[in-house]
Amino acid sequence: METLTAQDFKKGLPRWCPGCGDHFFLASLHKAMAEIGIPQHMTAVISGIGCSSRLPYYVNAYAMQTIHGRAAAIATGVKVTNPELTVWQISGDGDGLAIGGNHFIHAIRRNVDINIILLNNRIYGLTKGQYSPTSPRGFVSKSSPYGTVEDPFRPAELCFGARGRFFARAVATDSTGTIEVLKAAQRHKGASVCEIMQNCVIFNNGTHESIYSKEGRRQNAIYVEDGKPLVFGEDDRYGLVQEGFGLKVVEIGKDGYTMDDILIHDSHCEDKTLQLKLAMMDNEHGFPVALGVIRDVQAPTYDEAVNRQIEEVSQQKAYHNFTELLETNDIWEVE
Repeated sequence: METLTAQDFKKGLPRWCPGCGDHFFLASLHKAMAEIGIPQHMTAVISGIGCSSRLPYYVNAYAMQTIHGRAAAIATGVKVTNPELTVWQISGDGDGLAIGGNHFIHAIRRNVDINIILLNNRIYGLTKGQYSPTSPRGFVSKSSPYGTVEDPFRPAELCFGARGRFFARAVATDSTGTIEVLKAAQRHKGASVCEIMQNCVIFNNGTHESIYSKEGRRQNAIYVEDGKPLVFGEDDRYGLVQEGFGLKVVEIGKDGYTMDDILIHDSHCEDKTLQLKLAMMDNEHGFPVALGVIRDVQAPTYDEAVNRQIEEVSQQKAYHNFTELLETNDIWEVE
């Protein structure tokens, strides 16, 4: 088997603003694709419209930029008609959750075997700075000059609510973390959702500032790993314990808390209660932001079920192609 490198997947000259999170993510995607080892002719990258949706132009594989909000619909069609392809869907928070919100939740509900990448900078960048479905309440933008008066979508909550079986999160500037969640998403059979927290230097600079640097993540994020305790901070000083129906941050070795009290992460647990609580944590409420694979549970996939059904129905029919269909009825010849 041919050994692939990141260079094998590179194509074109990316046209994004200097410092845009798309640059960081694209480099990680190239590396992840090389490590996954699936060749270019077995890979398809589908996007909608937006800054991030230019990404297919920069990947040496089958690629298609479609229309605004419809990436999931096209990606579903690609996977159903050619199940052997590995399909990556690239969407921004506007493209994927506003006009594309309906396609987003139903691709997840159906459990189509595609890798949904949600590049979340909490702004519409291509159309020059309108607030998006993930912009926080009170956010001032060109389309909300006095601040938004609505609460945002939280992608994890939307994914879990749509019966999502895989949800992971990474920060665009964290190449190692991003590559690992992308590889896990590809291994998962079914709809994989990876939320990538990234910065828009022009219209929403600093939106993920607390976790965008390595030092920030050390203080304000927690990397979740299966079978390992949920600890974070300098020298793993802090941990998560269960308190009632919720979670609590404790300092290990203080107030009687030891490592034995700290919760252990299990992304494969069918019960999503703890996984959702982890995914919903944020710094504003005194919790670290969870990074890594938060949920990874297997279930039947839509594309496999559809193709299996087609095969089963075909075997029961007297015809299997158009010529045989014509021959199932009376035939006569005009001379």
